[in-house]
Amino acid sequence: MHFLPTERVCLFIDGANLYSASRNLGFDVDYRNLLEFFRRKAHVVRAYYYSAVLETEEYSPLKPLTDWLAYNGYTLVTKPAREFTDAAGRRRVKGNMDIELAIDMLELADKMDHAILFSGDSDFRRLIEAVQRRGVRVSVVSSIRTTPPMVADELRRQADQFLELAEIAPEFTRRQMEPRLRVPGAKGELLEPHDHL
Repeated sequence: MHFLPTERVCLFIDGANLYSASRNLGFDVDYRNLLEFFRRKAHVVRAYYYSAVLETEEYSPLKPLTDWLAYNGYTLVTKPAREFTDAAGRRRVKGNMDIELAIDMLELADKMDHAILFSGDSDFRRLIEAVQRRGVRVSVVSSIRTTPPMVADELRRQADQFLELAEIAPEFTRRQMEPRLRVPGAKGELLEPHDHL
């Protein structure tokens, strides 16, 4: 992993993508430690966290996290997620934050030396290419250790540096998650253990 202590760094975290990758690898992210990890390596100018939020529900499970991030060094970028029913009648939620992330990274290109993108989405390849033309180094944080891999090959090839999430995760893992086990309940029904905070 190559960082210069004086370089200006911005983190761009695709919240849904990082959540999915960390769950696949079996850990929860401690966002305080994540920010400190990168602050020890370089001068972090901004840390952006992108998330679509369902506003139709009175209480969103994301709310405690997004509130905490907003007060603890992250710039939170959210937009309402859209809820719809697919052809099979299943409830789906759609909330893509790619455009918001791309605009922010392009606008900040002349104010940073190094962009760190937490996503494996191939749609970001052209974005990386564009900021590289402006002299910005780009690191991609994702995983090839998941099945299937969370990062697209073309994104890894375009990045100046690929950071395997599984390798750096011990620096900012909140707790190890246990696999979800189904255990018999009192009347023989199957129960799933709850995650404890």
